[in-house]
Amino acid sequence: MLLLFFLYVGLFSCDDSMDDDDNGDSSGISASVYAERLDTPWELAFAPDGRLFITERPGRVSIVENNTVKPWLELDSVALEVGESGLLGLALDPDFAHNKYVYIGYTYAASKGPLKLVNKLVRYREDASDKPVFDRVLQDGIEGNYIHNSGPIEFGPDGKLYWAVGDRYVPALAQDTDVRNGKILRMNSDGSIPDDNPMTESYIYSYGHRNPQGLAFHPETKELWSTEHGPSDEQGCCMDEINRILPGRNYGWPVIRGSQQQAGMETPVYYSGDTTTWAPTGGFFITQGSWNGAFVFTGLRGQALYKASFSTDKTQIVKVDRYLHRTFGRLRNVVQGPDGNLYIAISNQDGRGHPAETDDRIIVISIDELDRIGPDHD
Repeated sequence: MLLLFFLYVGLFSCDDSMDDDDNGDSSGISASVYAERLDTPWELAFAPDGRLFITERPGRVSIVENNTVKPWLELDSVALEVGESGLLGLALDPDFAHNKYVYIGYTYAASKGPLKLVNKLVRYREDASDKPVFDRVLQDGIEGNYIHNSGPIEFGPDGKLYWAVGDRYVPALAQDTDVRNGKILRMNSDGSIPDDNPMTESYIYSYGHRNPQGLAFHPETKELWSTEHGPSDEQGCCMDEINRILPGRNYGWPVIRGSQQQAGMETPVYYSGDTTTWAPTGGFFITQGSWNGAFVFTGLRGQALYKASFSTDKTQIVKVDRYLHRTFGRLRNVVQGPDGNLYIAISNQDGRGHPAETDDRIIVISIDELDRIGPDHD
């Protein structure tokens, strides 16, 4: 039964086995390896002291310090990697330098016979010896599946915690405001519901989402933006999205997709088109250098780094450029480091790539180098 399910996922996930996983030729590109031999890295977050926190989907939070990878938290006995589930999102508290809070989202098995997956959000605290100490559960009981589970976690400029949760591959749940699947949730840092949420006594900030994979706040407008996977073969293909997330809005899944419109639903600000799949992941606003103000994200099936450039009023995207196409394989996430360089997680060990001997890796590349090689063209 499990084997049949994986065959089904391989046929119908929007990030599917139709990939051409040629890792390309990275010769001539000046990029360095920051960490290697990781297992399906998912989230990247820099601490104020320069350490890089990394989640690995089988159940480990690692840190990289002085180019050395060290395990920080082992949750492999709790988090369950089945299909695309496991240890996923992570965020550091805005006041991490003082309170040392780390927020982690993962999927676990509430029961194994039959298998019942559940998504959970927890908070840990780093003690004086830099060791993690469990603090509290913020969210629990959100039903999961082999795909479309816990997603990215991000603090907003309002000090609230935002957590994206997939529709667990049951599309109708995205329109059901009585469940938390297919939503972007907003909460206080202790897990309670803010008084000013758009729906009374509800965590829901926005709904109608299929599988949101990146959350980032625009540094000037303070608005939330998201990357999201479009439909799979069972309902078409392609049409991956970049959305401007406004409170209480309905983003349409599964009623509309791509450029379709319907009253009361939001059409994406930009999408990949009707024949192109990005399988977008991560998402980060550049705050220094020649790309200042651009929104960058990575692509799994797209096997590329993408740069979205904005209109003058910062509400529209005028173009999306593609970089590093098929150079390193499947790219999972990107963040700008304190040094201004981009740190990119490679995810060729996620079951759909062709890993190199040292995969999975975190590579470092400068924006100047990306400007030098320029965007890719079909």
